[in-house]
Amino acid sequence: MSVAPPLSVRVGGKADLPAVLALYGQPDFNGDNVLTIEEAGAKLERLGLYPDYGLYVAEQDDMVVGTFCLMAVDNLARRGTPFAVVENVVVASDRQGEGIGRLMLQAAFRLAQEKGCYKAILASSLHNSRAHAFYDSLGFERHGVSFRLSLPEKAA
Repeated sequence: MSVAPPLSVRVGGKADLPAVLALYGQPDFNGDNVLTIEEAGAKLERLGLYPDYGLYVAEQDDMVVGTFCLMAVDNLARRGTPFAVVENVVVASDRQGEGIGRLMLQAAFRLAQEKGCYKAILASSLHNSRAHAFYDSLGFERHGVSFRLSLPEKAA
């Protein structure tokens, strides 16, 4: 019986963008609605200006197999205790069910704790019941009601 190589989670960078964009381009995530490498590089540079934003990648055998973003948000309530927002959680379609997502989110929880966050939140599409079951299994609690308003695109 072969043992799977270790999975590592690290901060992603510009060199990881082709792999990250490929993950975002999977049909069950964004499909073909992804940035170009140049656009993504410019956005990543801008995101680097945020005080506590990070793009993270999960790597196995020198291959990016998953990604997520984490942002610790400063807060005026709760005596200034920050909270974490986890976003864009995606695992390669052919690697789902191997525990990669679980390890990525455990890493996200550790990072949020290290940043002093009192909670981690994420949103998931209403129709994605498989993801909902996964988040339930990690101890997320369905809390409140989320509202969304799609804004018209800014005129060019």
